[in-house]
Parts: sequence; structure tokens; C-alpha cells
Amino acid sequence: MGLRSPAPIQSRLRHLQEKGWITWQEGQARTLQLLGGLVSGIPVLGAVAAGGLVETFDDVQETLDLNHVFEKKGVFALTVNGDSMVDAYIADGDVVLMEPVQDPMRLKNGTVVSALVPGSGTTLKYFYRHGSSIKLEAANSAYAPIELEADQVQIQGRLLAVWRNA
Repeated sequence: MGLRSPAPIQSRLRHLQEKGWITWQEGQARTLQLLGGLVSGIPVLGAVAAGGLVETFDDVQETLDLNHVFEKKGVFALTVNGDSMVDAYIADGDVVLMEPVQDPMRLKNGTVVSALVPGSGTTLKYFYRHGSSIKLEAANSAYAPIELEADQVQIQGRLLAVWRNA
């Protein structure tokens, strides 16, 4: 690194140690260890009322573990463009996490899916099966349902989660 002294590096290492990011055993070479790796969950800090007031708690007893979402095979994300799903609380600019659909015949009516209509594009809608036809319905009354034969629609994924950056 072209340094004349190890002092600047030692200073930075001490700073990282004070912050709790690293540790080492004094007087022993090659004992530097990283601490605090990946978070194993998001702390659940209590409840919040959407009506009246509730008491909050300072002692964190549980965490929200999202590992099961990220461990699912093939999970992918899509950025939402448009307002057809606003009544389902999915807004323009949100990012949706989707799980691939292996067997569209097993999808429950009312599931939010990303669907590909060859030659027309993709859409995020509620899924409904009626015999051999599929209805893709928006969560905004300004949009008419899309009704097609099942062989004209490719279901790409089902909704796992919505991420809003704002």
C-alpha cells in the first residue's frame, strides 16, 4: 500500500473494533475476525395501533425472519409500473417479490400474479380461473378485466411481498 508506517491501518482497525465490527486476540497473528455478519432477522419492537393507541415495549423478544422468502428457489423481483393494483396497496414504483409458478392449475382464485400475454406484454393482476379461461383482474375500477383462454396466458409468478422505497 506504500505506507511508511502501520499506524494509519492500526487506527482504522481500532475504530472498527470499537464499533463492534471486528475483533482479534492481542499479541497473536492472524486472529482478526469479522463480527456482526448478516442479520438473522428484523427485530419486532411491539405493536402499533391503526385505530387507538397501544403501549409500546422496549424489550425485543422476537424477530421477523425473512430467510424463508429469500431461500425459495427462483424468487425474482419486478418494479411496478402503473396504478392498476392501488386498491391492493401496490403502487407505481413499488418492487414486488415473486415466486415462480410451476403449476398454474394449482393457483387459488384471487392470487396476485405476474402474467405474460404473448404479443401484448406482462401485467400484475388478481388471477381467476373459470373453466378453460382465465380472468386477470385489476385492483382499480378504472381498468377492465382481461379475459383470455388459459393457453394464451403464461403465469410467471405469484406475489410474495411488496417493497415500497418511499
